[in-house]
Amino acid sequence: MKAEDSVTIDLTGKNSIGDYMVVTSGRSQRHVGSVAERVVKDIEAAGVRDVRVEGLRHCDWVLIDAGAVIVHVFKPETRSFYNLEKMWSARNDARRSN
Repeated sequence: MKAEDSVTIDLTGKNSIGDYMVVTSGRSQRHVGSVAERVVKDIEAAGVRDVRVEGLRHCDWVLIDAGAVIVHVFKPETRSFYNLEKMWSARNDARRSN
């Protein structure tokens, strides 16, 4: 689906929300929606059940909770605003220094 600037963040042992977070971008709301729908379809085809999805209505930011893996698909400006990669990197750096 040509998602852009994909980043995987290892959360193993660092929190209770999941083991990995994937952050990626789509070029437009339509592209974000298409990428998110494909990710959900592929996750379900892999046998994961009870996948929860939020944000498909507006497609500025779609959150896909597949249990151990959390996927965020953003429009670029929304991704830049929330900057999850920096937030989680800062959290992990703070934990390492303690």
